[in-house]
Amino acid sequence: MLTALGAVAALLVWRSVWLQVVDREFLQQQGRAQFVREVTVPAHRGTITDRHGAPLALSTPVHSVGARPARLLARPEHIETLARVFGVPVESLRKRLQARRGRDFVYLRRQLPPEAIDRLAPVLADASAGVEVRREYRRYYPAGEAAGHVVGFTDIDDRGQEGVELAWDRLLRGEDGRNRVIVAPGNRVVEDLGVIRPMRPGADLALSIDRRLQYLAYRELKAAVARHRARAGWAVLLDPRSGEVLAMVNQPSYNPNDGAQRRGELTRNRAVTDPIEPGSTMKPFTVAAALMRGEYRPDTPVDTSPGILKVGGRTVKDVRNYGVLDVTGVITRSSNVGAARLALSLEPDALWSLYSAVGFGQIPGGGFPGEAPGVLRDFRGWSTFEQATMAFGYGISVTALQLARAYGALANDGVLVPVSFVRVETPPRGERVMPAEVARQVRAMLETVVTPAGTGRRARVPWYRVAGKTGTVRKAVRGGYADDRYRALFAGMAPASNPRLVLVVVIDEPAAGQYYGGQVAAPIFSAIMADALRLLDVPPDDLPELVGREGGREGAT
Repeated sequence: MLTALGAVAALLVWRSVWLQVVDREFLQQQGRAQFVREVTVPAHRGTITDRHGAPLALSTPVHSVGARPARLLARPEHIETLARVFGVPVESLRKRLQARRGRDFVYLRRQLPPEAIDRLAPVLADASAGVEVRREYRRYYPAGEAAGHVVGFTDIDDRGQEGVELAWDRLLRGEDGRNRVIVAPGNRVVEDLGVIRPMRPGADLALSIDRRLQYLAYRELKAAVARHRARAGWAVLLDPRSGEVLAMVNQPSYNPNDGAQRRGELTRNRAVTDPIEPGSTMKPFTVAAALMRGEYRPDTPVDTSPGILKVGGRTVKDVRNYGVLDVTGVITRSSNVGAARLALSLEPDALWSLYSAVGFGQIPGGGFPGEAPGVLRDFRGWSTFEQATMAFGYGISVTALQLARAYGALANDGVLVPVSFVRVETPPRGERVMPAEVARQVRAMLETVVTPAGTGRRARVPWYRVAGKTGTVRKAVRGGYADDRYRALFAGMAPASNPRLVLVVVIDEPAAGQYYGGQVAAPIFSAIMADALRLLDVPPDDLPELVGREGGREGAT
């Protein structure tokens, strides 16, 4: 027994001597190679989807490479390897490290693919080089340029920079965690010692956007801008009952997956940031204000002769003398003189009250970055001429989103609802801004615009009743208005008997010869609206008319 104990004691002494003397260098190397560290656990940014769950923005894991400059500078052979993998000159990388020599850690290259990390294995295996790999996430946008202006993008640190990514950044971002770990060379975790602060992943976000409608609207707008050689174009498709933005598209566009395309001019969402004079698309609200005063009916005569109206020493003109029209005819023929006469017969505050009530001059409130309020001056500062021109959309500026929302009130029997870029589960109550009967009367007038006698017949959609208004606006320039630069607009809704969709189309500076709203914007409205109604399986409301004159409808232009 004593012999056995003595043998064990001798063995322990021998092992102690071996560890302290013979194998000391090996153990010191292992100790240097593995050490305890607190590491960041990056939060997974929430996924952005369309209203049906189709992904519009999601995060994919990537790796970034960094180093302790002083340690890496001592290993020039590793600098050469890193430079080769990164595709940069060796001297450039060396100078960058020299300039940051005093720092504990610097990133060398962010968001590398896995194959690049594999090529760095010899460097990462050398603990003395101080090179580490850190796990991060990179955003990917499956819809690309079709939804870029709505979804936006994040920067390299996964923080929202534009669009929904910026507006809902705090919700999507989550919170990084902290863990205590034992790491080996190359920042490889060999043992997790516990959580210091748990990681909180970002929340997912379901938008109001329908990706199918977004794609079709983008396709039609892109083709039209090219066809008309326009400077730009934008469109907004809205659900008038819920206020949800179902599609919002812009041209020119950009691909948010390509960092080189993220330039201010391309990334600007003109539908929310660019107020424009709405032209004749404003006339329905002038007519609504007149009807609300009780002095006019849809069939009340309005004398537009001789096609010219002198107001405050200046002139309001129609394209020709329409003679005596009724109020409905003012909309059908898009008479500036008729609209001005209606406006001048009202007190300024009556016009201003309705314009303001439908949202003009106010931020729409959808929470989108850069939402513009437009311009609606206080009525107490209006001149008589301003009051007249505002009636047909000059001297006031609105965004396409504001205009779509205002038309939504006409579609929704006089109830204005808040705009939403996220999916709405329960439609809001909204606010009544005009009597239901007035809204229905104006809708009926807008239906005449798309008849053969109106200015917007090219906006017609087979089998559906359409109500809408054309707009053609000369662009403001220094000292007045340009003679050869226009914006073409169409704003409308369908089915007119029970509107499910409101659509506004704006084409900026068409340069292929045509520039009227009825020529340029109305056909785009027709194409987008026709496909949208069918995709959403909205029942037609014009079948009896189709049976009665099918041939004539197919031949309409």
